[in-house]
Formats: sequence, structure tokens, C-alpha cells
Amino acid sequence: MIEKLLVNGRFVVPNGQLAADCVAISHGRIVAVGSREKLNQFCCSKTERFDLDGATVIPGLVDAHIHWCWTALILEQANLMDLTSLSACLDVVSKFVANVPEGKWVRGRGWSQSAWKDTGGAFPSAADLDRVAPNHPMVLSSRCGHARWANSLAMKLAGVGPSTQDPEGGSIQRDEKGNPTGIFFESAMDLIEEVAPPPTVEDIARLMEKAQEIAWSQGLTGVHDYDGPQALRAMQLLRERGRLGVRILKNINDPYIHHAQDLGIRSGFGDEWIRIGGLKMFSDGAIGSLTALMLEPYAEDPDNYGIRCMEPEVMERFAIEATRQGLPSTIHAIGDLAMREVLDVLQAVREEEARLGIPREARRHRIEHVQVVHPDDVHRLGELDIIASMQPIHATSDYPIADRYWGKRSALAYNPKAQLDAGARLAFGSDSPVEPFDPLVGIYSAVTRRRLDGSPGSEGWYPEARISVSEALRAYTEGPAWAAGLENCSGSVKPGYLADLTVLDKNLLEVSGEEIPSIKVLGTMTGGQWRWGCWHEK
Repeated sequence: MIEKLLVNGRFVVPNGQLAADCVAISHGRIVAVGSREKLNQFCCSKTERFDLDGATVIPGLVDAHIHWCWTALILEQANLMDLTSLSACLDVVSKFVANVPEGKWVRGRGWSQSAWKDTGGAFPSAADLDRVAPNHPMVLSSRCGHARWANSLAMKLAGVGPSTQDPEGGSIQRDEKGNPTGIFFESAMDLIEEVAPPPTVEDIARLMEKAQEIAWSQGLTGVHDYDGPQALRAMQLLRERGRLGVRILKNINDPYIHHAQDLGIRSGFGDEWIRIGGLKMFSDGAIGSLTALMLEPYAEDPDNYGIRCMEPEVMERFAIEATRQGLPSTIHAIGDLAMREVLDVLQAVREEEARLGIPREARRHRIEHVQVVHPDDVHRLGELDIIASMQPIHATSDYPIADRYWGKRSALAYNPKAQLDAGARLAFGSDSPVEPFDPLVGIYSAVTRRRLDGSPGSEGWYPEARISVSEALRAYTEGPAWAAGLENCSGSVKPGYLADLTVLDKNLLEVSGEEIPSIKVLGTMTGGQWRWGCWHEK
């Protein structure tokens, strides 16, 4: 029996519009695609019919790189995103702590010193926070997530002082006397995070439920997550309670991979709602904190080459052990030296797989971000069948700081066109909460290389890196499906595929790039259920 019939729609896949105006759905899957006249004969009195009034239906959009737990938690934290001065950040903090009992930890996220006009891009200090919140231990994550800003009370509770040593893979910023300033980079962030009380699983689940409503409103039907065990616990809680409405590929961060290996968990373990992806590792930092690992130093900072978060030999050992046990690797790399080291590691992994007779498609390795790539390395992802997991909104968000510190190296930074031309597969995401997780804004960024306000100009930033709408749409649908091992049931509008659909008021493939941000999401369906928006039965 056909449970739902979507009629009078324009059904679109990345290659074009389907020769059909009707889709039939049963048991959460598409069972037929065709004309209303053809499919009506298979309906009965219980079939729900939804007239889409000519709206465009595309495969459900998937964010292939998101921090789902962080994205949820920020809904109740001090929000410092998009503020253009230190004084504005301190004002937000002051107002936030006014409603928090003294002595209770305060968290926040989103500050970016490079955007502050009143400090010239200098990092803030604990003393700044002490002026507005001396009695609340506080830790605030940078926008990029690779630095923490703590006040004096937080450092006191963490036991951080002049004698505290920099941990391996991280650093503590210090003043001219050697005293910690309140800024912690990479692994040094743990010095503060370890004493700040974590949220409960119930709190995370409650906020994830709120976050998924926002995701539905923006057309998202699935996410690939990169957070820790608490995130997985909360996801399973929602799944158990029947409250999970976005599909999740859950990657496992390297501190926890041995637990999965001890249990014999392989990629693909789970179901179509929560599915295990691969081993996540960090090779370097990020441009926002000036910790991305570079072959040549940062402009204006000739002694700074960034931070190596994991030695290549260790990374290779982890990745080879993972592939032997059925898990691909997904590795964060932003700087050009980090990219080269990760590619060398994955080349060694591919050689080991060939020796063991493991076909390449059985291990869908990924590099996350793929920001600065040296010209000698551009071709290597395609040659090694490595997925380029990129976030097009990073290009438009980061271009001023990239121009400032990377200069002409930015020509091959955030460049999906170069990767497509070299034969790599693309999977697009947002890195939320670093950036908003609106996929239409991501498509717009990839197609125009411009911000929503039109900057940096009509041609966009390094316009040769622009890709087509069809290519961008594929990177939000077919690309994530391939990365998750779901290409035979997700990422398209076909019989047998999951009924995960996004309904738009305009056809993406027929509008100009400038029109994309004005497109409205009229509805989102996952598993054959309307999660957002609806049509009256007709």
C-alpha cells in the first residue's frame, strides 16, 4: 500500500529535473516515481495525498561536517559569534552572567580576535574577562574551536600558573613575564576543560532536539558528527525515545577509538538513523587561532609555523590499525604542511590496504577542511580516492584573515574546483557551530565565493575556485551519502531510497547564484514523515 503520495511537485536531482511529478512513499522509503495518473491506481482510501503546488523537491540535504553536540549546547551559552569588537564581547558576557549565580561555571563560544576592530586583531586576556565577570569561572571557545579564553578564577581552579608547562600538541599564551594570559591553544585547552563541569546527557539530548528543529527548517535531513562520547549517548537517548529525526553518521575521535576496536565495531555499524563512520584525528589547528601547520611561516608572524597536533608516525600507526579493523580515517588538516603529512599517511594506508587486498571503496577515507594545499599536492586526494570534506562557507568567512596571513597561498585554499578537477569526491558541510549550518548559504558560497553582503566583490574571492550549482548540490547529497556508505539508498530521488526530501519554493538549478539565499525551505521530510512544513491532504 502507498502510504503517502506527493503530487504536483518538481522533483530535482543534481543532474537535472526528473520526468515525473509524483512520488509514492511507504515504510519510510520511496517506492515509485512517476506521473499522478500512473501512481494513483496503487493508492487506497488510507493513502495520504499532498499537493506540493509546483514546489521543487530535492534529495534531503546533509551536513557532512558538524559538531552536533556543540551546536546544540551553544543554544544556551554566551553567544559571541559575529561580534566585531572586544568591547561587544565583554558586553554580551556581562549581560549573560547577570542571570547566572556567582560561582557557577559559564561557557560561551564564537569569539574571533581577528574580527575585532578595537584591538587590531590582538588576542584578549583573562584580565579583560575579570573586569566584567570576576566571580564566575569562565571558559569561552574561539569561533574556530582551537583556542579557549579563560578568566582568572577558571585558571585558579585549574591550577594554571607560571610554572604550568605547555602540553604536547598545545601551548599556553604568556605575557613578557611568563604568566599565562588566559588564552590556551589546541591540547592546552584541556587544562581548563577538564575542571569545567560537563553538561549532562539529558541536557545535551534536550538541546539536540531543539537544534534538529532548526536543522529541519533549513532543509537538513542528516549530519556527520565529530563530537565525543556524550554526543553519542544523547543521540541514542533520542533514538530510543523516538525523538530522533535527523540521520547521523557518528565518527569516533582518536582518544576513544580503542574502545570501539575492543568491541569489534566497524564502519557502518548501527542503523539508518545512527551509523558509525570512522576514526577522527587532528593533524593541526586552524587559521583563526593561527595554529594551522604551514610549510612557510605566517605573514606578520615570521616565527609562527602553526602547531602539529599529532606526529605523522603516530597518525599512520592509528590509521593503519583502524583500517585493519574495518574503520576508515577522517583527518582534520588545514595548513599546507598538515595536508602533506596527512596525504603521506593516507598513501601509506592505501599501500597497506592493497597489500591486504582491501578494496579502496571499502575504506572511505576523508580529509576534513582541505584548506591550504600546496600546488604539488593538489592531485593527491583524487589519486588516492580520498574524500575532500570541505565547508564552502569557510572560504567567504575566512578570506580577510587568509589574505592577511597566507597571502597568495590562498589561491589553492578552500578550493573545491581544484579538487573536482583532480578527480576527488566532495562532501560539503558547515563545521557548525564555527559557521551557521544553513546548506543553502553553503551552496551560495560555493557557487559565488561571496558573502551574503556581496563582499569581496561581484566576481567573488578567487573566482576560479567557483563551482556550479549542480556540483554544489551533489556535494550536499550524493557526496555525504557516499562518505557514509549509503549511496545505494540515500542522496537521490529513486525507488528504494530513503524518503528524505527537502522542498523548496524555487528550483536551485534554474536560478542565478545571487538568488540562492532568497530560496525558502517549504518542508523537510525524513523517513517519510514531515518534520517541518506540511501540506493539507487533497
